[in-house]
Amino acid sequence: MPVADGFVAYVLEQLEVVGDISSKRMFGGVGIYAGDLFFAIIARDLLYFKVDDSNRGEYEAVGAKPFSPYGDARGAMGYYEVPVAVLEDAGELTRWAGKSIAVAAAKQVRKTKSVGHENTKTRRRKGNR
Repeated sequence: MPVADGFVAYVLEQLEVVGDISSKRMFGGVGIYAGDLFFAIIARDLLYFKVDDSNRGEYEAVGAKPFSPYGDARGAMGYYEVPVAVLEDAGELTRWAGKSIAVAAAKQVRKTKSVGHENTKTRRRKGNR
């Protein structure tokens, strides 16, 4: 999944208005973060935003494809390709990025609650011995 440095620089420049954006190279691609929230992936010089039921339809309506690291439906992840027209329009990109950041934040909250719930169950179980 090679990624050109120039494309990464362009994406980060376009996302500047979103706020505290950073990137990290990983597994041949690039992860994009808003603060500590992982909300986007760059792979094969394509930008993908995190989706769930709240925003997936918007991507599907424009024919966007899901991120599939193996090139087929196998292993498709919760990220969809950002249309070029959106990437080139800073206002639209900001709106779409905001929704994906919200999806990442909601997932982090659910994960934190789930881990907290599991820790409570473990403490109860250990306390009952």
